[in-house]
Amino acid sequence: MKLGLWLLVYLTFFVSMVSAAEPGFVEADNEIVRCTEVLEAISLIPDKHIPRDLFQKARGLAIFPKVINVGALFGIELGKGIILRKDQENQTWSNPAFFIFRSGSIGFQLGAQSIDLVLLFMDELGLQRLLEEKLILGVDVSISAGPLGRETSMDTSLKLKSQILSYSKTKGLFAGLALTGGVIQPDKQTNQAFYGNDISVQDVLYENKGTQTDNIRKLLDTISAMSK
Repeated sequence: MKLGLWLLVYLTFFVSMVSAAEPGFVEADNEIVRCTEVLEAISLIPDKHIPRDLFQKARGLAIFPKVINVGALFGIELGKGIILRKDQENQTWSNPAFFIFRSGSIGFQLGAQSIDLVLLFMDELGLQRLLEEKLILGVDVSISAGPLGRETSMDTSLKLKSQILSYSKTKGLFAGLALTGGVIQPDKQTNQAFYGNDISVQDVLYENKGTQTDNIRKLLDTISAMSK
């Protein structure tokens, strides 16, 4: 009975985190700033970075800053962030769409209370599944820990066959992350606050509709620099 009560408490807290005060345009724009800062910090880590050729091959990029552990007993992790899609014809990135990440299986490294999570979508299927109600990593799409720097280990070629490559940054360390069972779903409130009610996630990712702020332009410049 006590176990069930604690579970109810944790789940209630989890839901309240997702549906907290309705976000406004400024807070959504600040989320983009935080995502840019994650990429900038990664680019400064010597010898441990996402290989540039992976950025060039990637079809999509997800950034979830400060994914937090909201339940030590049950290991529930929750984060909010953005996803962008790259047009393969003109090699340009879309505006970011806002998403929520949740998982019960990360297992935070070295007792960390939060991590920055970065995902590379290596084919179109995962991006298309994002347009549905939710995407389950390792079920709807294959996922593996991404290689770093000039890593040439024997399993690198196997990793590169995965539809999504995952990375995490915590306490100044950046590494590939074995991540299965996580769920990604659209953050409807934040998308509406930033782009308006008439623009869908599909419009943002596939039609590149919506407002482009100075912070979005800085984000795109940062992504471009990391792939050169």
